[in-house]
Amino acid sequence: MEFTELADYAIPAGTITEWIPSVGPHATTPVLAGWQPDNRPTSYVHEAHLRSSLASPRRGRESWLGAAFEIDGPLDKPAFRRAVLAWIDRHESMRSHASIDEDSGALSRVTAAEGAIDVWQVEQERCVQSSEVYEHLQYLFDEFTSPLAWPAYAFVTLEPLAEEASNRVTVFFAADHSIIDGLSTVLVAHEITALYAEAKDQVPAGLFEAGSYLDFGVSERRVHEELENTHDAVLAWKHFLDEGNGELPAFPLEIGRPGGVHAPQSGLSAWILDAERADAFSVACRKTGNRLFSGLLAALAVAGAELSGDTRFRTITPVHTRDQPHWVSSLGWFVGLCPLSFDIADAEAFGSIVAQATEQVTATKPVARVPLDRVFRALDASAKPRFVVSFMDVRFAPMAENWHDWNARALRSRQYDHDVYIWINRTPRGINISARYPNTEEATSNVHQYVGALRRIVDEVVDTGSYALSGRAGRERNLDASSTGPIATNQ
Repeated sequence: MEFTELADYAIPAGTITEWIPSVGPHATTPVLAGWQPDNRPTSYVHEAHLRSSLASPRRGRESWLGAAFEIDGPLDKPAFRRAVLAWIDRHESMRSHASIDEDSGALSRVTAAEGAIDVWQVEQERCVQSSEVYEHLQYLFDEFTSPLAWPAYAFVTLEPLAEEASNRVTVFFAADHSIIDGLSTVLVAHEITALYAEAKDQVPAGLFEAGSYLDFGVSERRVHEELENTHDAVLAWKHFLDEGNGELPAFPLEIGRPGGVHAPQSGLSAWILDAERADAFSVACRKTGNRLFSGLLAALAVAGAELSGDTRFRTITPVHTRDQPHWVSSLGWFVGLCPLSFDIADAEAFGSIVAQATEQVTATKPVARVPLDRVFRALDASAKPRFVVSFMDVRFAPMAENWHDWNARALRSRQYDHDVYIWINRTPRGINISARYPNTEEATSNVHQYVGALRRIVDEVVDTGSYALSGRAGRERNLDASSTGPIATNQ
């Protein structure tokens, strides 16, 4: 499944229906509306997101993730409504709202019980131009998914024009990042499709039980309430910050200067390996005793060294924190951050760089279990991620084999920051790489060069089983198990 902005999705013309959750819209008090006080705290990352949203002029606007996918038409609206309500009852985080008092800074929460939610069904005029649909969706999701108000999410269905040959209905969903993460977005298509089939055709949805993200926040706070400065995570991040003179790593190439007027970032999406070649790349990595993600990190490190001359690879990578079976099907922001840093100057072979990557991931992955905001509080420090590399293997997500037929895609909102984020997803179709970066000539040119170099490196590994390192990335040797040195523990 690709991960792109809404503008990169092929949106047809058609008739829009908005599906907006509500809790007792005519009630005069929160209790009568179905809201009940809830003393469970947020997760650390949710709280940090709320506080940064309050402090930002954008007030949480455009911090959403989402999904788009198709279902068979014609649309049975009563069944779709029942599916959405069942989905909201399934996920407690969709029936809860956390807020921060702007005067006192106190955090509080209210939660509605199962069955307390209704859905406003808002019918819009038919749009004869796809651009009208795009503009409507962009405005709706940007304005109505703020973490500072409930609901911080919405569904939209798009029925094709009568004259269109296709009878497929497109479903769009968006939610603020505070209540969903990247894996959550790939679960939405499967769950809504299954619940719709159950509501429409009495086909059992068969969904796994989902734990509550609210309970995850409680357990996370309990575990990390006391955090000493001698904790491994604190020491690891302190060393990482010191290595960068107090800053988190930046993209290895120039991305230009921030403009005076904030413009939306640019982006790209490319399939760098099909399924067969992704398997071949994975086999080449396993022959060195390592895994595919380490091979991709090694390729990124070599690409950066060849293009910039700097042999030290530094980045941050997200790691999921779904450490219990009941979190697997949950919706929430189950993500920690892992600092990665290794120098390939003395590498004798690409295989040894792959092993270095594995060693770093193995050593620092436990660090991601501790929320970064909690670490920074212990260090009395602050720094903003500037170069992030995310990897997800979603081949075994529920119904992943149907994503292509469903025209399914994960979506992200526009961003205005001066940073570079790269997402690499391994799907049933192969490996896709997406990126967002500043809308400058330098960033556009250099990010494309970087992705091109990555593609060239992995292609050579697939085609020959080796990659000859240039002089700047190490002495020229081939990738094979005998030249990797000591084998690190697999991630």
